[in-house]
Amino acid sequence: MDENQTKVVREFILAGFSQTQSIETGLFVLFLLLYVSTWVGNVLIMITVVYDNHLNSSPMYFLLGNLSFLDLCYSTVTTPKLLADFLDNEKLIPYDQCIVQLFFLHVVGAAEMFLLTVMAYDRYAAICRPLHYTTIMSRGLCCVLVAASWMGGFVHSTVQTILTVRLPFCGPNQVDNFFCDVPPVIKLACADTFVIELLMVSNSGLISTSSFVVLVSSYATILVKIRSKEGRQKALSTCGSHLMVVTLFFGPCIFIYARPFSTFSVDKMVSVLYNVITPMLNPLIYTLRNKEVKSAMRKLWDRSGLTWKKQET
Repeated sequence: MDENQTKVVREFILAGFSQTQSIETGLFVLFLLLYVSTWVGNVLIMITVVYDNHLNSSPMYFLLGNLSFLDLCYSTVTTPKLLADFLDNEKLIPYDQCIVQLFFLHVVGAAEMFLLTVMAYDRYAAICRPLHYTTIMSRGLCCVLVAASWMGGFVHSTVQTILTVRLPFCGPNQVDNFFCDVPPVIKLACADTFVIELLMVSNSGLISTSSFVVLVSSYATILVKIRSKEGRQKALSTCGSHLMVVTLFFGPCIFIYARPFSTFSVDKMVSVLYNVITPMLNPLIYTLRNKEVKSAMRKLWDRSGLTWKKQET
């Protein structure tokens, strides 16, 4: 038997962005700032939603707090390893850790897709059926929908992971990205992956594309059902932040997962957009365009400042 066919890959090499140390150092500083900003922004939103009684009782902000938690998880799956690799010339990742990273990436990523769909339904109920909104979007239903989003992500990722671990890896071991994901990993398999690629594209590609279509359709329905100009302007203001988040998240995901697993030179940059940039931008989008969140944050800041002054005296 050919020697290469008996060799088992026990670790992968992540390609990263550059082999020049000075560039890697600069990128380390940049991505560290982005990661810290992601943590500060999303944790601030979660704390604000938890401690503000008005936001905490609102289904919209309850879902927003869960979105911030998902953004933290999503960024943490890949960014810490990326930061460590900027300071390491070898950029190695053991096979088992690679599979674990791949698994949690798809759990959280798919859960976020489903949650964004739930948030679109919440906006539809709030704007199109305002008299029944609190009945429709009860706290119990919100909790069920959040749990269903996580369960959907778990099922989706389990399918992706099982299909990946069943493949033999015996040859090249350089993953053409800065993290382990399905498309670049299965390209290294020592087997014909055509059928598996079709199954994975139909899974990830279908989820991302169908969720995006449902989201856009729901927002279009909201605008069509509102007759008054003032009402449409208010709806656009309310849904504008959601549409920005949806576009920033789903656009890159559809580009990566809804096509055959061929490699393009822009894949790494697109991966940075939905793995690093979007989780950082979500808090900014929601806070800068939302008066209620900004007001609640100011109240929380003032309250914490008074508490510190009392402790000092």
